[in-house]
Amino acid sequence: MIQLKNIQAIYFLGAGGIGMSALVRYFLSEGKFVAGYDRTPSELTAHLTQEGAHLHYEESVDAIPQECRNKETTLVIYTPAIPKGHKEWEYFKEAGFIIKKRAEVLGIITRDKRGVCAAGTHGKTTTSTMTAHLLHQSHVDCAAFLGGISKNYKSNLVLSEKSDLVVIEADEYDRSFLHLTPYIATITSADPDHLDIYGNKENYLEAFAQFTEKIRNDGYLIVHEGLEVTPRTAPGVKCYTYGRTNGDFHARNIRIGGGTIIFDYVSPWDTIGDIELGVPVSINIENGIAAMAMAQICGATAEELRNGMKSFAGADRRFDFHIKEDDTVLLSDYAHHPDEIKACALSMRELYPDKKLSVIFQPHLYSRTNDFYPQFAQSLSLFDEVILVEIYPAREQPIPGVSSQLIYDLIAPTVSKRMCARTEVLTVVEELKETFEVLVSLGAGDIENDVPAMASILKNRRCLKR
Repeated sequence: MIQLKNIQAIYFLGAGGIGMSALVRYFLSEGKFVAGYDRTPSELTAHLTQEGAHLHYEESVDAIPQECRNKETTLVIYTPAIPKGHKEWEYFKEAGFIIKKRAEVLGIITRDKRGVCAAGTHGKTTTSTMTAHLLHQSHVDCAAFLGGISKNYKSNLVLSEKSDLVVIEADEYDRSFLHLTPYIATITSADPDHLDIYGNKENYLEAFAQFTEKIRNDGYLIVHEGLEVTPRTAPGVKCYTYGRTNGDFHARNIRIGGGTIIFDYVSPWDTIGDIELGVPVSINIENGIAAMAMAQICGATAEELRNGMKSFAGADRRFDFHIKEDDTVLLSDYAHHPDEIKACALSMRELYPDKKLSVIFQPHLYSRTNDFYPQFAQSLSLFDEVILVEIYPAREQPIPGVSSQLIYDLIAPTVSKRMCARTEVLTVVEELKETFEVLVSLGAGDIENDVPAMASILKNRRCLKR
C-alpha cells in the first residue's frame, strides 16, 4: 500500500474539479509540492494557485515541473474525466509513476478516521456540507472533504486538529464511493444516473448496496424512506430511516412563511423544537434531518444542532440566492438530474406561489440527456418559462441525434419556451429582463459563469425602476 508520508510531490490531472481541488488543498496543508493540469482556468483554480498550487492549462509534458518528475517521490492523482490518450497521462504511465484515482486517495487518507459519508443521486452535497458545519461549530468538531464550496468556510476542505471524524461526500460516479469505509453512511436518494457507467438501473442500485457493505461493523446506516436500495450491512451496523414526515428521524410541526422555515426535529432519542433553516428552501428540511441525524449520532447537542442549522449559509451552486427582493429573485443551482430540477421547481413554487417562475437550463452530458430527456421535459414543465441552452459536453463526444431539442419538443405547450445558444444567454437575459420575477439558473456545466452578469443585469433593471 502506498505510504503518503514518503510522497514529496503530488501531481493532479484535472486539478480544477470540485472533488480534486479539496485534495489539492489537503496536500498543500500537509506541506507537499502540488502541481497539475486542468483544461480551463476558473475562479477555483485561481484560488488554488493563490494557495500555492502550480497549475497550467495546456496539455504539455514540458509543463510538468521538475519536482514532479521523480517517480519514487511523486504521486499522480487523476479524475476519470481525463480523456484517454492525454499526453501527460501517457507520460506518467509509460514512466511507471504511481497513479491513483481521486477516490482511491481519499479512501487512503480517511481509512484511519471515522468517516461520516453522505451518498445519493442528489442531496449529498448539501447534506454533507450541512453535516460538516453542524459538527465543526459544535464541541465535537470534524474535518471534511466536500463536493461544493461551503459558504461558511469559503472552501471545500475543512481541517481539524482534535477530531477523528471526517465528513465525506460519497460520490457514486465511476463507483468512487466503494473506496470508502464509512463509520456513518447516509443515502439520500438512488434515482438512476450515470448510466454511461452503470448501464442500467439494476447495476446502479447494486452499487449502493455494495456501498452499505463498506460500513464499519460498529457503524450506522441512515437511508431515506422508500428507497429501492436493499442494504447489505455487517451484523453490528445500526440501521435507521429518515424522511420529511416519516422515518426514525423526521420533521414535525413544519411552519413555512415570511421567508423562513421552522420545524421540530424528531429522533429516536428526543425531539428538538424550533429548528430554523439558514437556507429556507423546502428540500433542506429533508437534507437537514439527515445532517442532524449524523451530527447527533456523533455527539452534537440539541443547542448545537439548533444553532448550526440556523447559521448554515449553504454551499455554492446549491439553492444559491444572488438576488432576493420582493420584485426580483435570482437563484442558481447545480441541478442536472430530472428529480433535482423537480425538487427545485416545487421548492421555488412553495416559496413564491404567486410569482412567475423562469428557468435557464443547460443540460449536462449527451448521455444523460439521451437517457432522461422525457423526464427533463416533465420537470421543466413545472416552471412558467423555460430557456433551454445547448448541451454542456464535459468529458463526452457528441451522440448523433442527441441535442437539447429532444427536451424542448416535449415541454408542455402551456409553458413559454425558447432555445438558446450558450453564447446568447446574457443577450436573452437582457432582452427579457423586464419580464422576470423569479429567475433560476440550473445546470452542472459552465452556465454558472454567467450568473454574476445575470445579477448585474437584473440589479440594473431594479435601479432604473426606482
